[in-house]
Amino acid sequence: MSVLLEKRTNGVAVVTINRPQAMNALDVPAKEQFGDIWQEIADDRQVRVAILTGAGDRAFCAGSDIKEIARTGSMASTDTLMRALPGVGIPLDKPVIGALHGFCVGMGMTLALHCDLRLAAKNTVLGYPEVKHGMISGVSAMRLPQVIPQAKALEMMLLARNMTLDEAVRIGLVNAVFDDVQAEAHVWADMIASYSPVAVQATKRLALFPQRLSEAEKAEIAAVRDLVESKDDFKQGASAFTKRA
Repeated sequence: MSVLLEKRTNGVAVVTINRPQAMNALDVPAKEQFGDIWQEIADDRQVRVAILTGAGDRAFCAGSDIKEIARTGSMASTDTLMRALPGVGIPLDKPVIGALHGFCVGMGMTLALHCDLRLAAKNTVLGYPEVKHGMISGVSAMRLPQVIPQAKALEMMLLARNMTLDEAVRIGLVNAVFDDVQAEAHVWADMIASYSPVAVQATKRLALFPQRLSEAEKAEIAAVRDLVESKDDFKQGASAFTKRA
């Protein structure tokens, strides 16, 4: 399985992207598995909080699998992409903690943005390289300015410049940086799981109510698909990326 789900007895679910050989880049099957996993977490009353992380030491998630896109010339369906993001295609009132490490770029950053809390290891690299390859940052073009100041969001995406962890903490892109991010994520998750699930989930619903823009996000994903189907800049960018990789 490309994405693993482990449910612990204390109400904490751990979701792990399990493609370390590809720096946890997401191919279409992985995105499809994400949708099934978020649905299972939403439906299981025993799960109170989830941790999202990546296998291995090199990457939380290095984005979509560009080699797959260059080979097939296509992406996952709009519905699959929406369902892959926590709380977007599938309503999810349970908090999701992103335990980030290594490369967290492209689709990896988009996954992180849809986590409610983002904790980072000291080796975390945060960035959106898409425009350098003739691609679009997907739903992040709408989500990122909701999380950090608009000017900083545009700087990050338009310049394809990685953000330092110091700045990421200062402007609220990540909550905190830790030596052992996995252990700290479990500390945070255990604390949340010990509280009233009714109160926790109601708090998340109220806090995120202004950001529920699923229709707008669908429009943004449609824009990405238009670029893919143009078969020009996108394919050239994907092919150039794979040659450099």
